[in-house]
Amino acid sequence: MADAVLENRVAYLEELMAAIARAQEETQRQLALLTQEGRAFRQELRDFKQEMQEFKQEMQEFKQEMRQEIKDLNKKWGELANKMGTLAEDLVAPSLPRLARELAGLPPEAPLAFLGVRVKAQHAAEPGRTREFDVVAVCDGYLVINETKTSLNAKDVDLFVAALREARQFFPYYADKRIVGVLASFYVDEAVVRYGERQGLFMLGVADDVMEVLNAPGFSPTAF
Repeated sequence: MADAVLENRVAYLEELMAAIARAQEETQRQLALLTQEGRAFRQELRDFKQEMQEFKQEMQEFKQEMRQEIKDLNKKWGELANKMGTLAEDLVAPSLPRLARELAGLPPEAPLAFLGVRVKAQHAAEPGRTREFDVVAVCDGYLVINETKTSLNAKDVDLFVAALREARQFFPYYADKRIVGVLASFYVDEAVVRYGERQGLFMLGVADDVMEVLNAPGFSPTAF
């Protein structure tokens, strides 16, 4: 009887020890798994930090590039603004004598009576009133008046036509001349060209660093 009890106790202890061993084995497995996951997490964290550092570096480089591009763009805008400011002097003034001579039917070498840029004139009937004209050329029977814009629209055409209608008051000493208007810009939309043409104006645009007439062949200007 005593032997049976002892055997049962021994069997129980063996099962308990086996259970403890399995528990330890599972614990070790879980610890190993946690350790592996911890290492993987730390590696992911290191990778994330590295990616963030690279991202910060890229952002700094991007900001530097953007600052440089903005600086370059501002420089180009400044150069363009300066070019726009001298468009009348650089391109229109050299082209207007040719147009004036063609209007008058004169040879290319024929002298002009007058060619001026940024001409300020006083109104004949209103002495205190003055106006600046971008380019003015006088050749034979024609007084050619130019206005140069950075861009042109239909309203610019209307305002220039209104100015031409009273231009004779600013140039009374050329009372015997036919006044012809010339609008010029770097680029002129085709619709604006046609509108200006209907108002009797010469329309000029830039082509190969010179001003060319954009009007249709056979165009006849209005004498104001």
